Amino acid sequence: MQAVLLEEFQEPLTVQDVERPEPEPDGAVAEVIGCGICRSDWHCWQGDWDWFGYRPDPPHVLGHEPTGRVVSVGEDVENVEEGQAVAIPFNFACGTCDLCRNGRENICENHIGLGFMNQAPGAFAEEVHIPNADLNAVPLPDDIDAESAAGMGCRFMTSFHAMAHRAPVSAGDDVVIHGCGGIGLSAVHIANALGGNVIGVDLMDEKLDRAEDLGAVATVNAQEVDDPAKEVRDITDGGADVSADALGIATTCQNAVNSLRKGGTHVQIGLTTSEEEGMVSLPTDEFVAKEIDFKGSLGLQPSRYSEMLDMVESSKLDPTALVEDTVDIHQVPDELAAMSDYNTVGIPVCNEFSN
Repeated sequence: MQAVLLEEFQEPLTVQDVERPEPEPDGAVAEVIGCGICRSDWHCWQGDWDWFGYRPDPPHVLGHEPTGRVVSVGEDVENVEEGQAVAIPFNFACGTCDLCRNGRENICENHIGLGFMNQAPGAFAEEVHIPNADLNAVPLPDDIDAESAAGMGCRFMTSFHAMAHRAPVSAGDDVVIHGCGGIGLSAVHIANALGGNVIGVDLMDEKLDRAEDLGAVATVNAQEVDDPAKEVRDITDGGADVSADALGIATTCQNAVNSLRKGGTHVQIGLTTSEEEGMVSLPTDEFVAKEIDFKGSLGLQPSRYSEMLDMVESSKLDPTALVEDTVDIHQVPDELAAMSDYNTVGIPVCNEFSN
């Protein structure tokens, strides 16, 4: 089968023939119907995140935002069936550790990152393997087709968990999103659906225009003001109730925290780059004096997908509104290369995987 192969970090990616996966006893294999193309794939290609455990040994298949249709299952699988359309989380869980048993399977003690770790070749391929399929393959409702659901990958579901669970956003909350790429625009859309008054902050007017289309009540171009955080505090008459850094660089993280009012909550969605290597300096005394909460958000528990899917079914959320472009597998390397300049707007999706 064809797949996008990382052969050497920072060197051009290629589409090559690789062996089709076979299901493990507890696993399933799905034909990939759609797979989002994410900045996280770019980070992996660049060789970032070794400090996070997300640095596979080349050659390795990339891609971590798939939906698919099950084509084979292992002998121990009980609930997943051939022919089912499924959403596939990128953070595979074991289902048996204390965290999984307590509803936090998104941060499973035995977490395996799809497309980011040797144990889980990715989904820029005709087929992908899903370990522990009874937990990690999430059946899609009949009225949500798998191709449309490809916009609900890592960026969308992580933003849903961030806004709905980790913040959580309540009706009337002022919410500021710093960085309006795919994950940031997802957060704008979701926070708006939850009743928040959303402010988008970015450097590109095109991304800010998309933020407004998705429900932002105000936007700030960080290049056009001296202090984006002060601008947000002025707009919100004292600061936001919830902030999110959807990019993962020191500037956006610090600006997001400094945008908050007393008692506010910051949710970190973006992972850092090789420049920060996981460490960003923050105004610690402000956390104390203002009683600010700082939280992280990683993926979404399979056990809570139903909340997001219910909002999609009722048209409160529309992941297709985030999809900027659809491409075939041979265009994936160029799409990832374009992310070096941070110019991607919305979510590009690969939906053709063979010649």
